[in-house]
Amino acid sequence: MNGGRAVTVCSSNSSLESNLEGLAGVLEADLPNYKSKILRILCTVYVLSCYAVASCHTMNKLLTPCFFFCVSARLLPEKLTVYTTLVGLLNARNYNFGGEFVEAMIRQLKECLKVNMYNEAVHLVRFLSDLVNCHVIAAPSMVAMFENFVSVTQEEDVPQVRCDWYMFAFLSSLPWVGKELYEKKDAEMDRLLSQTESYLKRRQKIHVPMLQVWTADKPHPQEEYLDCLWSQIQKLKKDRWQERHILRPYLAFDSILCEALQHNLPPFTPPPHTEDSVYPMPRVIFRMFDYTDDPEGPVMPGSHSVERFVIEENLHCIIKSHWKERKTCAAQLLSYPGNNKIPLNYHIVEKLQLAQATEMLYMRLDTMNTTCVDRFINWFSHHLSNFQFRWSWEDWSDCLTQDLEKPKPKFVREVLEKCMRLSYHQRIIDIVPASFSVLSPANPVCIYKYGDESNRSLPGYTVALCLTIAIKNKASNDEIFSILKDVPNPNQDDDDDEGFTFNPLKIEVFVQTLLHLAAKSFSHSFSALAKFHEVFKTLAESDEGKLHVLRVVYEVWKNHPQMIAVLVDKMIRTQIVDCAAVANWIFSSELAHDFTRFYIWEILHSTIRKMNKHVLKIHKELEETKARLARQHKRRDSDDDDRSSDREDGPLEEQIERLQEKVESAQSEQKNLFLVIFQRFIMLLTEHLVRCETGGIDVFTPWYKSCIERLQQIFLQHHQIIQQYMVTFENLLFTAELDHHILAVFQQFCALQA
Repeated sequence: MNGGRAVTVCSSNSSLESNLEGLAGVLEADLPNYKSKILRILCTVYVLSCYAVASCHTMNKLLTPCFFFCVSARLLPEKLTVYTTLVGLLNARNYNFGGEFVEAMIRQLKECLKVNMYNEAVHLVRFLSDLVNCHVIAAPSMVAMFENFVSVTQEEDVPQVRCDWYMFAFLSSLPWVGKELYEKKDAEMDRLLSQTESYLKRRQKIHVPMLQVWTADKPHPQEEYLDCLWSQIQKLKKDRWQERHILRPYLAFDSILCEALQHNLPPFTPPPHTEDSVYPMPRVIFRMFDYTDDPEGPVMPGSHSVERFVIEENLHCIIKSHWKERKTCAAQLLSYPGNNKIPLNYHIVEKLQLAQATEMLYMRLDTMNTTCVDRFINWFSHHLSNFQFRWSWEDWSDCLTQDLEKPKPKFVREVLEKCMRLSYHQRIIDIVPASFSVLSPANPVCIYKYGDESNRSLPGYTVALCLTIAIKNKASNDEIFSILKDVPNPNQDDDDDEGFTFNPLKIEVFVQTLLHLAAKSFSHSFSALAKFHEVFKTLAESDEGKLHVLRVVYEVWKNHPQMIAVLVDKMIRTQIVDCAAVANWIFSSELAHDFTRFYIWEILHSTIRKMNKHVLKIHKELEETKARLARQHKRRDSDDDDRSSDREDGPLEEQIERLQEKVESAQSEQKNLFLVIFQRFIMLLTEHLVRCETGGIDVFTPWYKSCIERLQQIFLQHHQIIQQYMVTFENLLFTAELDHHILAVFQQFCALQA
């Protein structure tokens, strides 16, 4: 059995042609006895690599013979043509095998489309199209299939993203098979391309601004992906379908392959759109370089050359397949075929969006999307930590003469803040020039307002001293309650009998004192929260109480953003505060000074993710309990004692009912969290717009750019959850009366799945 040899056909030192010819002969002999075993091994590799997130049921369906060859084409996309050539050689030797393989490929394609695995389906279509070059599939039947793809654009009442995918599957296959199809069926291809152009002209592109990395198109335009691909295909056609990058080993076997009998594709009708269909979202092509950026090396293909598309597609697939294994990923990228003919490093950087491009990204910060700035901050700070935080900061001194709210000074400030998390404060102060002190992070010390004797007149000062002594003496929760009972409530004349209604002064005295005493480390702070959890829960029982606890945390640790982030995280986990309270706090006037800071949005996204995980966890428990009940019912069929089964069902049915209530409650909280977030966004942005209009001020301030792009970020990062509640959001918040600046963001988001 030679399954392993098939996988490594491209890595041998022998010539590719001799490897292919030899392997075809061996496999032809082995197929009658070992075909199933070889296919099973290779299919397992494919499933582990490409379908790790699919359900077991889905993966079992996908284990079909066609993946014998396309497995390696998926993991090594630049070598797809090697495996199609191998199929061609086998088809020339064994016509029945070729037919079986083609039918299996079509079954596989239908299954992928059925389970929404559209990215994998693209590779199957591309594989099928290249089989035309290898004389396995007849060109007319491939054209007929593409005609069915393009006909999807004529369907009514279907989302645009459905039409987009079928159009992309068609166009993205043409670099491989366009020449062959045009030679055989030129009239039909002209008609298909004409229909394509017509569709692309009438497409809605409301979503594009939300996806662009920069708000300016200079020096490189940011094109929508289908528009860019169409320009590349048009240029390819103009060049008589001559493409210079794809490896085409089948040309060496032309005399053999041209004698082979070809197969017609089985009839293929795109499966109809259903409510469960989830299509890939559109995207914008990222561009940073052109041929002028590397004048000494190999020439970079133009942005509208099809070679650029092929290279970028292959690099993207390599990264996606191997991103968990950094060394393997790097090795695959650097050994990319034809790397001596292209400026490979520039192509890799453009796909990864980092590394050598630091200076270029910095220069373009003014127009960069806020979400991309976040990623730049994260990467660059980690990059500096690997090189002892060395950087030529003086080269960026231009940021010191700008308003501190402008993108460049804010970027440098956030990078230094993040570097401090990866090191310590004095180290960062030492490595940064003195002129950058205004952007250097503050000393991350605790601010304890009751620690200075000059503040003796502060309300609660005496109680704070008593609390300090009590906590140091390991006081119990009851003793803490007893001390706090003497704190007057500034919100009312007489406290209730228990003394535990919302009392902001009680919260300030207790939280300030406890956090001060636990300020030594994260661990000390966590232990303090755990020990006095009952006190926190009592003081923060009301919504106002929860909000005030967060305010005090900020007052104490405003110079230490990381401490604020980890304490808020811990308080959510221990249910001292809830997610809605955190959202309201973030949009409160007390945090207005830090509203555009990186850590604020780090906290908000972390809070949303916790809520989403909470809902998923309860939903999973419900599904597992339902599955247990179903298994019991199945056993009942073979059990004569029905009364025993009924007794067993009772507790499970009650548990399912309780879990269903918990799921509904959790989903209600989840929806309310997003309602709070979007409502506060709308309020802040509306106030800004009215203020600008009244004062005759330009709306597009740095604050506005940051705020509106943070709203976009919420939609994009949590789109799967938000989609569930779209009707509610549209009816309650994003109504036609809303200012068009804000409503445009919602409309752009809707267009992503329209």
